[in-house]
Amino acid sequence: MVSFKKAGIEDIALIRELSLKIWPQTYSAILTPVQMDYMLEMMYSPSSLNEQMVQKQHIFIIAYHNEEAVGFASYSHTDASAGSHYRLHKIYVLPSMQGTGLGKKMIEHIISIIIPLGAVSLELNVNRHNKAKGFYEKQGFSIVREEDIDIGNGYFMNDYIMKKTL
Repeated sequence: MVSFKKAGIEDIALIRELSLKIWPQTYSAILTPVQMDYMLEMMYSPSSLNEQMVQKQHIFIIAYHNEEAVGFASYSHTDASAGSHYRLHKIYVLPSMQGTGLGKKMIEHIISIIIPLGAVSLELNVNRHNKAKGFYEKQGFSIVREEDIDIGNGYFMNDYIMKKTL
């Protein structure tokens, strides 16, 4: 059985633990170990997660399968002049749960929350070499542009920006 819980500050250690289990298998073919360590610290250190939750107002959810935490996602409202737009910042599932439909259920869960709030679209970034691009396309997202983001230390995120109209 799958369930979702809105995460809070008290869940930062769990989110970090999940990221440390998921990232190495997800990105080993795309990132060097040094870049992976840099990005994990940049995005998943306790202070970074706290900033995302508190200052940036990212809403995190944790996915549970039979009461075991197996994934997480985060999203936020974006300031846009036309309509109510949202951004999916993160969506990660343990490798043992990939291919089970959990990612799809997580996206559906987030959409079920944001549509009553007036959401008209959901946007995300995905690395141009990440096989998850195909997953997002199956969920109704399409590429709207490319973006190269300087994340410091000489590293760039080379992404597609994908969008789903709701």
